[in-house]
Formats: sequence, structure tokens, C-alpha cells
Amino acid sequence: MADPSSYRPQTGEIPTNPGVYRFRDPHGRVIYVGKAKNLRSRLNSYFANPAGLLPKTHAMVYAASSVEWTVVGSELESLQLEYTWIKEFKPRFNVVFRDDKTYPYLAVTMGEKLPRVQVMRGERRKGTRYFGPYTAGAIRETMDTLLRVFPVRSCSAGVLKRAQASGRPCLLGYIDKCSAPCVGRVTPEEHRALAEDFCAFMGGEAKRFIARLEKEMGAAVAILDYERAARLRDDITALKKVFERNAVVLAEDTDADVFALHEDELEAAVQVFHVRGGRVRGQRGWVVEKVEDFTTPDLVEHLLQQVYGEDAEIQGRLPREVLVPVEPSNAQDLAAWLGGIRGAKVDIRVPQRGDKAALMSTVRDNAEHALRLHKTRRAGDLTVRSQALQELQEALELPVPLLRIECFDVSHVQGTNVVASMVVVEDGLPKKSDYRKFSITGAAATDDTAAMHDVLTRRFRHYLVDKTAQVETAELVATPAAGANGSASASGAAADAALADTTTPAPKAKFAYPPNLVVVDGGKPQVNAAARALEALGIDDVYVVGLAKRLEEVWLPDSDFPVILPRSSQGLYMLQRIRDEAHRFAISFHRQKRGKAMTVSALDGVPGLGDSKRKALLAHFGSVKKIKAATAEELTAAKGVGPALAAAIVTHFSPAGAGGAPEDAVPAINMTTGEVLET
Repeated sequence: MADPSSYRPQTGEIPTNPGVYRFRDPHGRVIYVGKAKNLRSRLNSYFANPAGLLPKTHAMVYAASSVEWTVVGSELESLQLEYTWIKEFKPRFNVVFRDDKTYPYLAVTMGEKLPRVQVMRGERRKGTRYFGPYTAGAIRETMDTLLRVFPVRSCSAGVLKRAQASGRPCLLGYIDKCSAPCVGRVTPEEHRALAEDFCAFMGGEAKRFIARLEKEMGAAVAILDYERAARLRDDITALKKVFERNAVVLAEDTDADVFALHEDELEAAVQVFHVRGGRVRGQRGWVVEKVEDFTTPDLVEHLLQQVYGEDAEIQGRLPREVLVPVEPSNAQDLAAWLGGIRGAKVDIRVPQRGDKAALMSTVRDNAEHALRLHKTRRAGDLTVRSQALQELQEALELPVPLLRIECFDVSHVQGTNVVASMVVVEDGLPKKSDYRKFSITGAAATDDTAAMHDVLTRRFRHYLVDKTAQVETAELVATPAAGANGSASASGAAADAALADTTTPAPKAKFAYPPNLVVVDGGKPQVNAAARALEALGIDDVYVVGLAKRLEEVWLPDSDFPVILPRSSQGLYMLQRIRDEAHRFAISFHRQKRGKAMTVSALDGVPGLGDSKRKALLAHFGSVKKIKAATAEELTAAKGVGPALAAAIVTHFSPAGAGGAPEDAVPAINMTTGEVLET
């Protein structure tokens, strides 16, 4: 960890203009992005008395090794540039409002050919429209009620395929809660229109559909079709039942988002009610860990910046009015920025009295309950992870905290289809976006130690390449040395160029972040092979251990005796979980590769011969043996095979051809099912 005094810029070098600053760690990673009306005043606050900073700010300052800044022309430009850089670099110490995934949403997958209505939790998917959230019981009842009027598909992909194959709909199709597009009762276009009506009703157009059904019911009564009129009456009752659940809270012409928060010294919970047409149409929540000594106006500013920066691009949910508990910092500039995103004026207001203030109080109560629930659920999990990481650090006598751990495993069957996996754990949690697969060939596939040496060499060679590229990029955009006027900031033209350049995100480095600890699946030989690979690359700040399966012993490089962790140790449990995850990931890749190898055909190597023509040849001749014996003229009798392709097949199977094979070659067999693919 760096001493802040080692990279503190001289006070006279820092300009007093508004601008955006970035802290970088020793590996060139941007770990924090901030903006300031006065860069000199803000940056000096980090270095004047580091011991007096908040714990997370203190950790950030000591984790950094350099700071740089860019001067901009106005506070609005600084707001735009800060948001762009946070979105591009995703700094680990910045305020990040994590979505509350507690409640389920009613989702319509409009991106599919046959849209599906279903209950969803978790991350939002592209091409899917969401409504809610609801409580678990209410969402099922709402969905069941609406499918009576809007019979949109709600079955899974597997059920849909079986219905299409058999020509019979599922149970919902028989009880008229699905229009059964799988068997052609309606066309895909008609089914999509039903899904659009479903979304329109959930989006606030309930009165239009109720009025239409009432008109149809009156027409049915007029022609004495009482059976249809009764069905329409029940449909109207069902729609009104759903519609009345969303109580009117504001005037019917009000479109607003109502934000409220509840905070303590370390965290804050935020809730928002989405009011459309005077009714609460949805609710969302976030929890944020405080990094700097943010005031409530600062938190509100960052909240709106993040939420609408994402929503405006993905969901387009920015309303005319945004109600907040306190006026955010730079309220005018923030309103102008949001107005530019929406394409129309956006008002940011603090309700003082009346219905809006009463609704704000309700939202605040929700935020208070959300923070209490978050702390209750996180306490045990966070404590165990912290204990496990601390136990590992102490047992292995490592001088650095284990912020990132990578585990490697090799998988094969008797030396064939050799593969390896890399899984990543950050702060005790898996980071699946950084998982990697490796195919191992040649001399490295001879044994496990050679394979482990090869994988570690390739992984950290990529790291060195990416590290060099990042350093070169950082040098290009770094703040120039102080000029004659004593300012270390970029000039106005350079600042404009830097601001413009942020519209094009920098390429992401895949292997740029090194781990604090490398775990290999195996004992002393595998650990020593991994250590030799790192030593050959000149890497001496990454520690290596191995976990042997037989006795769950932890091996260190060049050690004659293993480290024995207690069976009840949380650190040992964490190592086992990481090792098992690496093993699972490697086995999955190995099975995938082995499956492809088992279905290789003797015809696959023929230039220009694709899957359809290969099937046509097999259908015409019956076997590969007959294809090999056929002349070019006989081959052209097969569908789709022309003279050029026929000549290529003859050349391939001739004794001098690259694809020549003995007559008694083993037929292609799918070893999973035992099916003989070719004879």
C-alpha cells in the first residue's frame, strides 16, 4: 500500500478550476472518480490529514499510487465527464447503488418471437418489459387474472417445443388461459398484439380496455348472445380487480418519480415509487455503501446521475417530475442534464406539504425497512467472508489482504482433450465475468504439472501485456508536468479533447488485474510448477498455494511440509469452495470439448463440404466407404454436389490426399448415446 505523501501533488500545481479527478492504483486501475468545483480544495482534503478520513476513504487513499485531473469549463461539463468515467471504468471505491432484488417483477419477453409472460427476479434482460415489483402472492394472482383477458403464452421454452412437436397445446391452452400460438390457433402477429395489449394495460391504459369490453358486452346483449356477454362481464370484473389494486395517490395527470432515503454512518437505502397517471406503477430500491463523507445532497445527486443515466438508455422511464427528499448538489445543472436526456424539461422538486409530501413519507418508511432488512441479511454472510479471508491471510502468513483470489484446475481423460479453468473470487464472492477457459495441446498436455505451468504462463503473460498497454495509455492521458504558470492541469484544448474522447470507451483489458493469491488444484508438484511459471515471468508479488484433495492439505512452493488448517476453519471452507468451483468449470469445458471430438466425421476435412451436403452424400451412398470408392461423376449425382466439390472429395480420399484414411477406419460414433453416425 502506498503512502499518500509519496504521490501528493504540490498545492501550487493543482488548479482552482472545476474539474474531474481520478485516483489510480499501482497497476494503473482507476479506483475512484470524483468531481469538484475547486480541484485544489477538494484534492488537498484527501492529503491534509489522511488519518482523519472515513475508513473507506482512508483505504482508497492508501490503495492509490497516483492522482490525475482534467479541468473543464463548467460544473455541468464536470457532471457529464464524471458520469462517463464512472460508467467506463467502474471504480471500486465509487458510490454504487446496488439494485434491490427482493421483490419479483411481472415480465413480458417482447424480444422473443412468441412473447412470454412470467415472474422474474434478478438482473434485467434486454428486450423484456417489467412491471412491479409485487409481493410474491399478489404477482401470481395478478398474472392469473390477466391471462383470462389477455391469453399470452406463459409456458417455458421446453413446454413450447413439446407442444409444437406434438401438435397439442398444454393445459393452459385447453382452459383458455393461453391463445396457443404453438399449435397455430393464432398467428405470431396476433399473439404479439395480445402481448402489446397486456403491456399497455399494465402500463396504465386500463380504462381503455375496460371501456372496450363494456361496449362489446352491450353489443352481445343487444343480439341476445348472453353467453358471450357473461364471459365479457367476468373479464371486466377481472380487469377492474387488477386496476383497483393500484390506488390513486396523486392527480391523474401526474407523472413523477418519488425518491426517499434512510441512512446511517456507513450505508444508505433508497426507495423510489414510479407514479404514472396518478397511480403507483412500480417500485425499486437500492443500497449503497458510503465511501466519502457524502452529505445527503451529494448522495441524491449521485443517485439521480446513476439511475437515470442507465434508465434513459435502457428503459426510457424518465418522467416530467422528480421528487426528492432534499435538493441535490448542482440542482440546476443536474436538471439541465436530465432534460437533455429526456428531450424535454425535467423538474427536480422537494415536496413540502400535501399529497406528494404524504407519499414521500410512505416511501421513506419503505427505505427505512429496506436498510434494516439489508443489514440483517448481510450481517452473517459478510462476517463469515471476512473471517475466512482473514484466517487464510494469517495461516499462510501473507503480508497483503486477499482481495482477489484465482484458482486453476486441469481436467482430462487419460491425457486426451486436456483443458484448464480459471475462476476468480473478489472480496470472497465469485466474479464469473472474469472466469476463463484454456485448451492445452502439444508437450504441455503430457502431464498435470506441465499443463499447470503452461496455463499459469499464458495467464500472466496476458497480464504483463495488458499491464504494459495500460501504462502506455495512462501516460498518454496523464496530467502534463507543471508549465511556466505552475499549473499541472491540462490546457483548455486538452481538456476539451479529453471530454470528447470519453464518448468512445477504452478497450477493456481481459487479464490486467493480478490476484493476491493463486490457488492450484493439487499438491506439491503442481504448486512448484505454478511457482516456476511466475518466477520465469519475473512476477514476485503474487502468492501461490495448492490444495490437495486427499487430506485437504495446503501446500506452499518449495515446502517439505503442508499447512494443515483446522477442519472447522472458515478459510479452509473458502478454499474448498473455490477449488470445487474451478473443478466444476473445468469439467464442463472438458465434456464440451470431448463431445465435439467424439462426433468427428471422416468427411469433415473435405474443403467446401458443409453439413447439409455431407448429409446428402450419406443419404445417397449410404456410407463413407462407398463415398470414398465413388468417382467424380458418381459423386455429382448426389444433391448439391457439383464437379468442383466432387473433384475435391476424390482428391481428399486419394492415397496422396491429406484426408486419406485406411479402409478399416473406425466409424464416427456419438459416445454419449452410442449412436453410429457413419459406417
